[in-house]
Amino acid sequence: MLRPWWLGMLALALAIAGVFAWLGQWQLGNAIDTDPPRPGATEQVRPIAEVTEPGQYLSQPLGGQKVEASGRWIPGDFLVVGSRFNDGTEGYWVTGQLRLDAASVGSDQPTSLAVAVGWAPTRERAAAAVEELEAQAEQHPDAVVDVTGRIIADEGPAIPPRGTDPHEMTRMSPAALLAQWHDTEGLDVYRAYLTSAEPFAGLEAIHSPPPDEGSSVNWLNIFYAVEWVVFAGFAFYMWYRLARDAWEKELEALEEDAAANAP
Repeated sequence: MLRPWWLGMLALALAIAGVFAWLGQWQLGNAIDTDPPRPGATEQVRPIAEVTEPGQYLSQPLGGQKVEASGRWIPGDFLVVGSRFNDGTEGYWVTGQLRLDAASVGSDQPTSLAVAVGWAPTRERAAAAVEELEAQAEQHPDAVVDVTGRIIADEGPAIPPRGTDPHEMTRMSPAALLAQWHDTEGLDVYRAYLTSAEPFAGLEAIHSPPPDEGSSVNWLNIFYAVEWVVFAGFAFYMWYRLARDAWEKELEALEEDAAANAP
């Protein structure tokens, strides 16, 4: 085991184990959030530009953060999304395209945010709210609206079930809404959407409770760190087993030679 070949193999095993140990330490460092959000941080209203940017996915700690935004409604873009539950009751959301003020996003590029402005128990009530909101937007196209609410990650579009209206939206997806919006040339759009704390057009407020306080420990990363430690130990074990097997074979050969040469 002290021959140059096996010493070289031991050095290789040490190098491999060192890499595995470094990977384990890296995973362990990522497993513990050293700067977790303060308790109640999501309840402090922040400008939307401080939380996320157009086109970006909303990071996990910021889901449900209260934000504020200012802009104007785009006429013709108030749309209804079905299968929305409010305290366990199924109904509809009315949504709108809010064209944000350039000052609020820090850019001259036209930027829009999808906003759920309220909940209705029936499609008829939702349709009536759409008519009212459309009329107001057409009469006052430059009226500035201040909206406060929670910023929520895009649910993603979904294919309607067979036999249902293909135009019926049941997922809150800015990407799906964008396909039906007007005046979208050169438009930047937030991937996340906002649920307004204050309902519009006589709709009911959307039930949007605070998000659960997440743990500062990522147990999956800790599991990966333990795996790397096991791999490092396995590198040493493989060297030991190979060297021991070679030593036992040599010892067995020496014993056989001694027995053959015995008088």
